[in-house]
Amino acid sequence: MDGLDAGALPSQAMANLKAPGGAGPDSIASGPPKPPTDPAELIRTRDYRVLLVFAAIVGVLVSLASWGFLQLTHELQPWVYQDLPTGLGFKSTPSWWPFPVLAVAGLAVALAITRLPGHGGHEPSKGLQAGPPTKPLELPGLLLAAIASIGLGLVLGPEAPLIGLATGLGVLAVKRAKKDAGDQVVALIAASAAFAALSSLFGSPVVGAVIIIEATGLGGPTLPLVLLPGLTAAGVGSLVFIGMGSLTGLSSSAYAIPPLALPAYHEPTVAAIAWTVLLAVAVAVGVVVIVRIGQAVARQAHRRPYLVITVAAVVVAGLAVAFAQISSKPDTLVLFSGQDAMGKVVGQAATLSVGTLALLIVFKGLAWGVSLGSGRGGPTFPAMFIGTVAGLLAAHLPGYSTTPAVAALMAAGTVAVLRLPLSSVIIALVVAHSGLATGPLIIIAVVVAYITVVMLPAPKDLEAHAG
Repeated sequence: MDGLDAGALPSQAMANLKAPGGAGPDSIASGPPKPPTDPAELIRTRDYRVLLVFAAIVGVLVSLASWGFLQLTHELQPWVYQDLPTGLGFKSTPSWWPFPVLAVAGLAVALAITRLPGHGGHEPSKGLQAGPPTKPLELPGLLLAAIASIGLGLVLGPEAPLIGLATGLGVLAVKRAKKDAGDQVVALIAASAAFAALSSLFGSPVVGAVIIIEATGLGGPTLPLVLLPGLTAAGVGSLVFIGMGSLTGLSSSAYAIPPLALPAYHEPTVAAIAWTVLLAVAVAVGVVVIVRIGQAVARQAHRRPYLVITVAAVVVAGLAVAFAQISSKPDTLVLFSGQDAMGKVVGQAATLSVGTLALLIVFKGLAWGVSLGSGRGGPTFPAMFIGTVAGLLAAHLPGYSTTPAVAALMAAGTVAVLRLPLSSVIIALVVAHSGLATGPLIIIAVVVAYITVVMLPAPKDLEAHAG
């Protein structure tokens, strides 16, 4: 995951916090690392309490920045695709409008990757990977690439740029407060900042915490040392996020993920279980194919970034326009991450034919694959959208219904791209909001999809590259 160091935080992550009779929080031992102190002792120290206060301050800073980033990308989308065409004299948005817009997006992303520090941030074709915190110097390139990708129509979500933005601000805050801060403290505050960023997006500190914990491999007796500052930053940040919406009159409901309005579901059936197993395999295979398209595009983009990224962005425009012409539905169903469209598609499910749903999966999936290799953003929300549409399509099968199908296949699509089983279960439970009866089906879908992805052989060129 962009901005997180999986190796810096477990086991000895907090070994340098002041224990009774020990060193201060920013001291890094010059010799061999000392055995980790009892976490309970560290939590009782004054330095740890100070760190919690600092984490809360960082949570405020990160939440303000996250609110601004999400608000900007959200407002940019309708301005570019609705207000700008009418402002230029068109009665309505021309069908060809996505082509020049996405060409500009491709050029901007290529510029950020090739000319600015940090290569534009996280490469989405690699999933959400753990890595070092973002350097403050890399923030301009990350923001340019993310705003161009997400705001102008590539099929990517905001979660990875948010994490990169948060960790970069966390590092900046620590270094401004104490220039000689130790690497472990910097990594801890960066992780706490990531908690706060994801909580603003998912509307829940718990969801953000689960994703960060699982993605970075945190666990064992040191988990509370990282979890407490992270939850502090996320909780305070959530309050700030809510307050900003109240002060400005701009609702966060447009980009925070609301629960889907699904019918009540009371009891899993044998048929529902059987369909869940079969379709979780199909969704997992489909997502893997999409990700490999993205990896193939990314390899070409590394060689000739300006040409490949711009052409890839135009291809995404072509897929959106083609879908709109064939289905008579808006091209925006194919463009963007899908986080805004999930609820709308579920609400209009009765009016969408089987053919339209199938076309949407194909065109959105291809556009997502191309975007994974050419843009900068997160892979989570397109996977959730593909799983949701697959669930609406599967609901036409005998013995299956909308609620279990959407919840289970959303979870399958999410775990297939993130490879984070617990996070995928939590996301599906929160977003599907479908009651306890779907819980077993969500878990089955996640387990089956995860095993399917792990068992699929890696492409030979990727194996050679890894070796």
